[in-house]
Amino acid sequence: MSRRPSDRLKLQHRFQPLRRASKWPVWADVTARLGLAFLLIAFVVLVHWIDRAGLKDSHDGHISFLDVVYFTMISVTTTGFGDIAPVSDRSRLIEALIVTPIRIAVLFIFVGTAYSFVIKRTWEKWRMARIQAKLTDHIVVLGFGVSGGEAVHELIARGTDPACIVVIDPSRQRINAAEAMGCNVLEGDASSDETLLDVRIAQARSVLVSAGRDDTSILIVLTVRHLAPQVPISVVIRTQDNELLARQAGANDVINPVSFTGLLLAGSAQGAHIADYMADLASVSGKVQLNERPVRPEEIGKSIDELASGGRGLRIYRGGQPIGFWEAGAKSLQSGDILVEVIPCEACEAD
Repeated sequence: MSRRPSDRLKLQHRFQPLRRASKWPVWADVTARLGLAFLLIAFVVLVHWIDRAGLKDSHDGHISFLDVVYFTMISVTTTGFGDIAPVSDRSRLIEALIVTPIRIAVLFIFVGTAYSFVIKRTWEKWRMARIQAKLTDHIVVLGFGVSGGEAVHELIARGTDPACIVVIDPSRQRINAAEAMGCNVLEGDASSDETLLDVRIAQARSVLVSAGRDDTSILIVLTVRHLAPQVPISVVIRTQDNELLARQAGANDVINPVSFTGLLLAGSAQGAHIADYMADLASVSGKVQLNERPVRPEEIGKSIDELASGGRGLRIYRGGQPIGFWEAGAKSLQSGDILVEVIPCEACEAD
């Protein structure tokens, strides 16, 4: 059943904090903790019942099973009304060496449970909600496999703050790896409207999609484009036949790693250094780097060969149309042009 547009907008107010799912469901964790606590209490009841002769009831002088349960509970909770007390040396030794450590353990279990499920979770939910509320101009990486992981590593190497990167992946192991790099993470389905709305997809600077399967990646692109019509989307597609489908789904850039590898191989066949230079351009670790930026005010009216950055202009995009450095349109840069240039990495950092 499809949602109406108003229903989708309402989801933006259903704030789901960035999170990682626990290994156990919450109810199972709580049950295990409380079960251990009551098991320890039951053991103390058994010890007190066996040693009931060493206890004295100031009310009627008789120790029943109910009295033992009552004494155990007030003893474990350190209430200690004094109406029932250990009087024999053995009973006092049992209280000191057996009951007291168990009492401390039970208190730790209850205090730890309260901290984990009330204080800590409330604090984490509040903290992550604040981070989520401020998410804007961030980069969303949907899929943290080989390609997605390399993309994040390269972004950080190029100077992107990891706090400005949000990674979504269904794999806990991959999410842990992304979190270790300092990124915001969300374990979930990247093709889900709710998941994408939770990371404020419409306010993102760009979206990188690498789901591992072409059909999944195209579905994610469709979902992102529906929720964020203006956000640039780059997607990894491994089959050439699916590249057109990805573009029709709304991807701005379609990257085929198989095709790129073929380009490197073909380049190496034409010359020993062509493939090396192409790889150099693609990585921040090289001596030169491709850079895309708007034309600066002082460059308007000048040729693409007279860039203020000192870089080598390769292409401009004017009204969405590419213009090569050899074409007449590149002889006079205009306001609003997008420039693609090759610059030294030092110049890229300065830019």
